[in-house]
Amino acid sequence: MTEEKDIKILEAILFASDGPVLEEDLKQNISNKNNLDDYLKKISILYNNRGINLVKTGNKWSFRTTNEIKDELTIIKKQKRKLSRAAIETLAIIAYQQPITRSEIENIRGVQMGRGSIDHLMEIGWIKPAGRKNIPGKPVLWSTTETFLEHFGINNLEDLPNKDELKASGFLEKRSAIATITDIAGKDDMVEDVNFEDETETLEDFIPETVKNN
Repeated sequence: MTEEKDIKILEAILFASDGPVLEEDLKQNISNKNNLDDYLKKISILYNNRGINLVKTGNKWSFRTTNEIKDELTIIKKQKRKLSRAAIETLAIIAYQQPITRSEIENIRGVQMGRGSIDHLMEIGWIKPAGRKNIPGKPVLWSTTETFLEHFGINNLEDLPNKDELKASGFLEKRSAIATITDIAGKDDMVEDVNFEDETETLEDFIPETVKNN
Protein backbone atom coordinates (compact mmCIF):
# COMPACT_ATOMS: atom_id res chain seq x y z
CA MET A 1 0.00 0.00 0.00
CA THR A 2 1.39 3.40 -0.95
CA GLU A 3 1.93 6.38 1.33
CA GLU A 4 -0.73 8.29 -0.57
CA LYS A 5 -3.32 5.59 0.06
CA ASP A 6 -2.40 5.33 3.75
CA ILE A 7 -2.91 9.07 4.16
CA LYS A 8 -6.27 8.90 2.39
CA ILE A 9 -7.36 6.09 4.71
CA LEU A 10 -6.38 8.08 7.80
CA GLU A 11 -8.16 11.16 6.50
CA ALA A 12 -11.34 9.17 5.81
CA ILE A 13 -11.30 7.55 9.26
CA LEU A 14 -10.87 10.89 11.02
CA PHE A 15 -13.68 12.47 9.00
CA ALA A 16 -16.08 9.56 9.52
CA SER A 17 -15.44 9.21 13.25
CA ASP A 18 -17.88 10.83 15.68
CA GLY A 19 -15.07 11.46 18.16
CA PRO A 20 -11.28 11.43 18.62
CA VAL A 21 -9.56 8.26 17.37
CA LEU A 22 -6.81 6.39 19.22
CA GLU A 23 -3.41 6.32 17.51
CA GLU A 24 -3.36 2.54 17.92
CA ASP A 25 -6.66 2.26 16.04
CA LEU A 26 -5.33 4.45 13.25
CA LYS A 27 -2.24 2.25 12.95
CA GLN A 28 -4.37 -0.86 12.48
CA ASN A 29 -5.80 0.54 9.24
CA ILE A 30 -2.60 1.44 7.40
CA SER A 31 0.18 -0.69 5.95
CA ASN A 32 3.15 1.44 7.02
CA LYS A 33 2.38 1.59 10.73
CA ASN A 34 5.76 3.06 11.70
CA ASN A 35 5.04 6.10 9.53
CA LEU A 36 1.85 7.12 11.37
CA ASP A 37 3.40 10.22 12.98
CA ASP A 38 4.75 11.39 9.63
CA TYR A 39 1.38 10.82 7.92
CA LEU A 40 -0.52 12.71 10.62
CA LYS A 41 1.94 15.59 10.36
CA LYS A 42 1.34 15.78 6.60
CA ILE A 43 -2.44 15.77 7.11
CA SER A 44 -2.06 18.48 9.75
CA ILE A 45 -0.07 20.66 7.34
CA LEU A 46 -2.63 20.04 4.59
CA TYR A 47 -5.42 21.42 6.80
CA ASN A 48 -3.33 24.15 8.42
CA ASN A 49 -5.13 27.01 6.63
CA ARG A 50 -8.55 25.37 6.31
CA GLY A 51 -11.77 25.71 8.27
CA ILE A 52 -10.89 22.61 10.25
CA ASN A 53 -7.59 21.52 11.80
CA LEU A 54 -6.20 18.16 12.85
CA VAL A 55 -5.87 18.19 16.64
CA LYS A 56 -4.14 15.80 19.04
CA THR A 57 -5.70 15.18 22.46
CA GLY A 58 -3.63 12.83 24.58
CA ASN A 59 -3.11 9.81 22.31
CA LYS A 60 -6.15 10.53 20.15
CA TRP A 61 -6.67 12.57 16.97
CA SER A 62 -9.67 14.40 15.53
CA PHE A 63 -10.68 17.20 13.18
CA ARG A 64 -11.88 20.37 14.92
CA THR A 65 -13.11 23.77 13.79
CA THR A 66 -10.21 26.20 13.57
CA ASN A 67 -10.03 28.83 16.33
CA GLU A 68 -9.98 31.59 13.70
CA ILE A 69 -13.64 31.07 12.79
CA LYS A 70 -15.12 29.45 15.89
CA ASP A 71 -16.70 32.74 17.01
CA GLU A 72 -18.56 32.99 13.68
CA LEU A 73 -20.11 29.55 14.10
CA THR A 74 -22.95 28.46 16.34
CA ILE A 75 -22.36 24.85 17.28
CA ILE A 76 -25.46 23.40 18.89
CA LYS A 77 -25.57 20.30 21.02
CA LYS A 78 -28.32 18.76 23.10
CA GLN A 79 -27.89 18.35 26.83
CA LYS A 80 -30.14 16.54 29.27
CA ARG A 81 -29.31 19.22 31.81
CA LYS A 82 -27.24 22.37 31.81
CA LEU A 83 -24.48 22.76 34.37
CA SER A 84 -25.62 24.20 37.67
CA ARG A 85 -23.66 26.91 39.47
CA ALA A 86 -22.41 24.30 41.96
CA ALA A 87 -21.34 21.95 39.14
CA ILE A 88 -19.38 24.70 37.37
CA GLU A 89 -17.59 25.61 40.58
CA THR A 90 -16.89 21.96 41.36
CA LEU A 91 -15.53 21.28 37.87
CA ALA A 92 -13.21 24.29 38.00
CA ILE A 93 -11.85 23.25 41.40
CA ILE A 94 -11.25 19.65 40.36
CA ALA A 95 -9.59 20.70 37.08
CA TYR A 96 -6.98 22.87 38.76
CA GLN A 97 -6.59 21.14 42.14
CA GLN A 98 -6.85 17.45 41.26
CA PRO A 99 -6.75 14.94 42.76
CA ILE A 100 -9.01 16.37 45.44
CA THR A 101 -11.55 15.06 47.95
CA ARG A 102 -15.14 16.16 48.31
CA SER A 103 -14.46 17.76 51.70
CA GLU A 104 -11.58 19.75 50.20
CA ILE A 105 -13.90 20.97 47.45
CA GLU A 106 -16.40 22.02 50.12
CA ASN A 107 -13.68 23.89 52.04
CA ILE A 108 -12.73 25.85 48.92
CA ARG A 109 -16.33 26.61 47.96
CA GLY A 110 -17.24 27.48 51.54
CA VAL A 111 -20.46 25.45 51.48
CA GLN A 112 -21.50 21.83 51.88
CA MET A 113 -22.42 20.06 48.65
CA GLY A 114 -24.90 17.34 47.85
CA ARG A 115 -24.34 14.44 45.48
CA GLY A 116 -25.91 16.26 42.54
CA SER A 117 -22.85 18.09 41.20
CA ILE A 118 -20.50 15.12 41.45
CA ASP A 119 -23.10 12.76 39.97
CA HIS A 120 -23.84 15.09 37.05
CA LEU A 121 -20.17 15.61 36.22
CA MET A 122 -19.64 11.85 36.35
CA GLU A 123 -22.69 11.31 34.11
CA ILE A 124 -21.25 13.70 31.54
CA GLY A 125 -17.96 11.82 31.80
CA TRP A 126 -15.81 14.78 32.84
CA ILE A 127 -14.68 13.53 36.27
CA LYS A 128 -13.84 10.14 37.78
CA PRO A 129 -12.71 8.59 41.10
CA ALA A 130 -8.92 8.66 41.37
CA GLY A 131 -8.23 6.41 44.33
CA ARG A 132 -8.50 7.30 48.00
CA LYS A 133 -6.55 9.77 50.12
CA ASN A 134 -4.42 8.15 52.82
CA ILE A 135 -6.05 9.89 55.77
CA PRO A 136 -8.60 8.68 58.35
CA GLY A 137 -11.76 7.62 56.55
CA LYS A 138 -9.85 7.29 53.25
CA PRO A 139 -12.11 9.66 51.27
CA VAL A 140 -12.41 9.30 47.50
CA LEU A 141 -10.17 11.52 45.38
CA TRP A 142 -11.60 13.09 42.22
CA SER A 143 -9.88 14.02 38.97
CA THR A 144 -10.86 14.99 35.43
CA THR A 145 -11.07 12.47 32.58
CA GLU A 146 -9.73 12.20 29.05
CA THR A 147 -13.26 13.07 27.89
CA PHE A 148 -12.89 16.38 29.75
CA LEU A 149 -9.65 17.08 27.85
CA GLU A 150 -11.27 16.15 24.54
CA HIS A 151 -14.31 18.37 25.16
CA PHE A 152 -12.19 21.43 25.89
CA GLY A 153 -9.55 20.68 23.23
CA ILE A 154 -6.67 20.23 25.69
CA ASN A 155 -3.76 17.87 25.02
CA ASN A 156 -2.93 17.28 28.69
CA LEU A 157 -3.43 18.86 32.12
CA GLU A 158 -0.26 20.92 31.78
CA ASP A 159 -2.01 22.80 28.97
CA LEU A 160 -4.81 24.08 31.21
CA PRO A 161 -5.17 27.83 30.50
CA ASN A 162 -3.17 30.13 32.77
CA LYS A 163 -2.29 27.29 35.12
CA ASP A 164 0.85 28.93 36.54
CA GLU A 165 -0.82 32.34 36.85
CA LEU A 166 -3.81 30.81 38.62
CA LYS A 167 -1.56 29.12 41.17
CA ALA A 168 0.44 32.28 41.75
CA SER A 169 -2.70 34.36 42.27
CA GLY A 170 -4.10 31.96 44.88
CA PHE A 171 -7.00 31.07 42.58
CA LEU A 172 -9.43 28.51 44.04
CA GLU A 173 -8.22 29.24 47.57
CA LYS A 174 -10.54 32.20 48.05
CA ARG A 175 -14.34 32.14 47.95
CA SER A 176 -14.40 35.39 45.95
CA ALA A 177 -12.38 33.78 43.15
CA ILE A 178 -14.94 30.97 42.85
CA ALA A 179 -17.74 33.53 42.68
CA THR A 180 -15.90 35.18 39.79
CA ILE A 181 -15.95 31.92 37.83
CA THR A 182 -19.71 31.71 37.93
CA ASP A 183 -20.04 35.35 36.88
CA ILE A 184 -17.89 34.71 33.82
CA ALA A 185 -19.77 31.51 32.94
CA GLY A 186 -22.98 33.54 32.73
CA LYS A 187 -26.48 32.86 34.00
CA ASP A 188 -27.56 31.10 30.82
CA ASP A 189 -24.85 28.46 31.29
CA MET A 190 -25.98 27.70 34.82
CA VAL A 191 -29.77 27.43 34.55
CA GLU A 192 -30.90 23.83 34.39
CA ASP A 193 -33.44 23.15 31.65
CA VAL A 194 -34.15 19.65 30.35
CA ASN A 195 -35.33 20.96 26.97
CA PHE A 196 -32.51 23.41 26.32
CA GLU A 197 -29.93 23.26 23.57
CA ASP A 198 -26.58 24.84 24.42
CA GLU A 199 -23.34 25.97 22.83
CA THR A 200 -20.06 24.20 23.55
CA GLU A 201 -18.26 25.70 26.56
CA THR A 202 -14.58 26.74 26.65
CA LEU A 203 -12.25 26.67 29.62
CA GLU A 204 -11.92 30.44 29.35
CA ASP A 205 -15.44 30.59 30.80
CA PHE A 206 -14.12 29.36 34.12
CA ILE A 207 -11.15 31.73 34.53
CA PRO A 208 -11.28 35.08 36.37
CA GLU A 209 -10.91 38.08 34.05
CA THR A 210 -8.11 39.48 36.20
CA VAL A 211 -6.02 36.38 35.56
CA LYS A 212 -6.79 36.36 31.82
CA ASN A 213 -5.45 39.90 31.47
CA ASN A 214 -2.18 39.26 33.32
